[in-house]
Amino acid sequence: MENNIKDKLKKDDILTIPNMLSFFRILLIPIMVLVYNHFNHYIATIVVIALSGLTDIADGKIARKFNMTSDFGKFIDPVADKLTQLAMILCLLSKYAGMLGLVILMVLKESFLFILSYITFKKTGIVNSAKWYGKVTTAVLYGVMVILFLFPNIPQFFANALIILCGMVIFASMLLYSRLFYITLKEQVKAV
Repeated sequence: MENNIKDKLKKDDILTIPNMLSFFRILLIPIMVLVYNHFNHYIATIVVIALSGLTDIADGKIARKFNMTSDFGKFIDPVADKLTQLAMILCLLSKYAGMLGLVILMVLKESFLFILSYITFKKTGIVNSAKWYGKVTTAVLYGVMVILFLFPNIPQFFANALIILCGMVIFASMLLYSRLFYITLKEQVKAV
């Protein structure tokens, strides 16, 4: 197992442009939190989120176009996504109490999927990349958070409806990824 991990984590696979963009997204998180919570500058917050979103799109396109996909990239890209999403939700928690439910759901989902991902990797050596349902979840979360950042006086009913939408999408994504890991493990058992 240890050799398998070392084989997957080669320096050339880590220091790629797509992975550097993922690291850059992680570095943008404290800037976003500072701009929103300390300076209360909503437009600047949106600019940081937009920059994060654009680098997320760019890293995927560059990785595919220039054959720079790596197992480390399949790991660090969603980590950057989840940390950014969690930071956005936590920023809005002081304004919208319903965000606490999203925080709890997101932590449960990511913990559960991390365990499934680890088990799958340990048994199969496979690192699954993001699927369409993960990308839809990211897009919905970014869209809803941008709306809530841009319109701080949105009626509570609409804010709650958007928060519920996010919860439903997160839960659906958890179910679909769980199914993916189950199928991957099942196929490995058949192959043995």
